[in-house]
Amino acid sequence: MEKPPEDSRVAPGDGSPALALDRVSASYPGSSREALSSATLCVRAGEITALLGPNGAGKSTLLRVAAGLLRPTRGSARVDGKDVRDVSRETLARVVAVVPQSEAVASGFRVRDVVAMGRAPHQGSWMNERPGDRAVVQGAIDRCDLAELADRRIETLSCGEQRRVAIARALAQKPRLLLLDEPAAFLDVRHRLELHELLANRAATDGIACVVAMHDLDAAARFASHAVLMRQGRVIASGAPAEVMTPDRLLATFDADVDVGVHAPSGRLYFVPLRSSVP
Repeated sequence: MEKPPEDSRVAPGDGSPALALDRVSASYPGSSREALSSATLCVRAGEITALLGPNGAGKSTLLRVAAGLLRPTRGSARVDGKDVRDVSRETLARVVAVVPQSEAVASGFRVRDVVAMGRAPHQGSWMNERPGDRAVVQGAIDRCDLAELADRRIETLSCGEQRRVAIARALAQKPRLLLLDEPAAFLDVRHRLELHELLANRAATDGIACVVAMHDLDAAARFASHAVLMRQGRVIASGAPAEVMTPDRLLATFDADVDVGVHAPSGRLYFVPLRSSVP
């Protein structure tokens, strides 16, 4: 892996978790309903936390609070030991990278240019390229299998290819905390597997803390350090995947019976949804 320029690397902080939510509640403007209710979560460097739950469970809302995009109505959200409400957007952008569920395509830009946008928080208001920026960008392109697409215009790519570009841009940002909302959406089997392996490698090698909202139970059990089950805006279970992802807890989370087994050759958990528990 290429060594990033010293002044672009995220400071290690004061030893606090990369992300700490303490009984956080949040609502969207114009709504009296809590989209997130008393959520507590701690994610440290090198860990991957999978957020699991049905649609509307509050996974995306939790990510928005962690990114400083939605202010908590109660509780506190701290990134690298600092309350997100006390940190400027510019400073937060040097620490947190976000891959949203969907975003507008930047028409007219080449793939390489879009990935290079991830370096913007480290380049100042004039976005002057610094020593080492090109190597960081190329490294992100290579890791996301985009080398053959680097000079293509972004709007000519498939949804899956555009997804990989968004992830490469986030990696080029060199964050301390990486927030991803269903990053494997639109990816084929090979690239889905490679994405999860990539996140596991970056977390372990670079000390990145990753929080991933996802629906793939098998991937969560295989790659995540921690699993968080969410329902109706609340965290209902949190811990090691093998401890949290049990049939009873999955039933309580998804209203669906899920058979949990162990793949004998690898020793990994696997999950087979059986039927809905709702008549």
